[in-house]
Amino acid sequence: MRFFSYRFFVAGLLGALLTGSAAAQDAGYEAKLAQYLQAREAYNIEASAYWDAVSDKRRTRNAKRREHQAIVAADYVLTQPPVYSGPPRPINPAGPMPAEPKSPEIPVITDFLKAAANEFSFVPDRPGELEFKRAYAKAALRGGLTRDQIIGVYAFETGGNGTYDMQSGVSSRPGSRAISPAIGYNQLLSTNTVSLIAEHGAGLLASLRQQAAGLNGEARQKMERKIEAFKRMLAVARALPHRWSDYDTFAKTTPAGWGIHAAVLDRDIGPLLQVQKLADSVRFARAKGYTAPLTAAELELMNLTGDGNGIDMVTMPQTLRARVPTANFFQQQGYERNPVAQRTGVVAALIASIEDKMTSAAKSQGARDLAAAF
Repeated sequence: MRFFSYRFFVAGLLGALLTGSAAAQDAGYEAKLAQYLQAREAYNIEASAYWDAVSDKRRTRNAKRREHQAIVAADYVLTQPPVYSGPPRPINPAGPMPAEPKSPEIPVITDFLKAAANEFSFVPDRPGELEFKRAYAKAALRGGLTRDQIIGVYAFETGGNGTYDMQSGVSSRPGSRAISPAIGYNQLLSTNTVSLIAEHGAGLLASLRQQAAGLNGEARQKMERKIEAFKRMLAVARALPHRWSDYDTFAKTTPAGWGIHAAVLDRDIGPLLQVQKLADSVRFARAKGYTAPLTAAELELMNLTGDGNGIDMVTMPQTLRARVPTANFFQQQGYERNPVAQRTGVVAALIASIEDKMTSAAKSQGARDLAAAF
């Protein structure tokens, strides 16, 4: 009897010790969690104020440009974005942390091709790499772009060896995954493809018809089928509201949007779309009064950050380029996903970084092949 009483006593003592230990762990976790949440809240308040100021300054600059007023240093946020430096979120000893909500899976080339066939009865004409480069060079010259501009953008966006069906994040490395739907020599987003067809479809269709007029036999019939598929894409794109947000939702979430993006892979349509995107930036710069030819780095700056932000940096005096943080030309999420903008810090360094990468990557075989296509 005494043996059983002693055993129960020991078991109870161990249970009490374990309970006390668990309680101590819980108390320690709660204290660390409170510290983390306090630090994170303080950071969020500081970051929110910073990015609100960036947006306010951007609106001020846009208003001043409309009134043809000079832009000065005070029209930019001149400090770098705040960086969280508090403690990490503690691990809950009672169990694993709740899983972060998963982002929607990014569609890949096979998804775009399947959607194009199902939605538009369209199968892109996918030639060899050198043939696509020749078609791209020809379209670029017709679109008023220069050899140096095209090779520079290609070198920066693809590292100098990208293929016409290269998708952002996807490589020959095992386990690589798409980080965006961007495809091609200047990494055209699916939203770009939809908006370009909606806004420039008539001109693109005229170019395809002009090509068809010079063909005969089976080649002519093949082009006519392609034109009919493109007309179906055009009708769908034109039916959308003329807003970037609507283009974006449609391009990223619908089979028809995925199918339209497959046009970037086609030998006849893909070069026209990519050239149109860059030519639009050149025309935008001219419309804003920048008459000097855009360098490859300046054109890429507009391709990278959008025409409005890009021309803001292109027209900025050298004295300001050395002072103005790159954060002024991004939304918070875009900036936090862009290691180049974060690393370079100010506009001058960003432009220099683009130029350096272009110079280095232009020596790669893919860039040399594109140069030869001109």
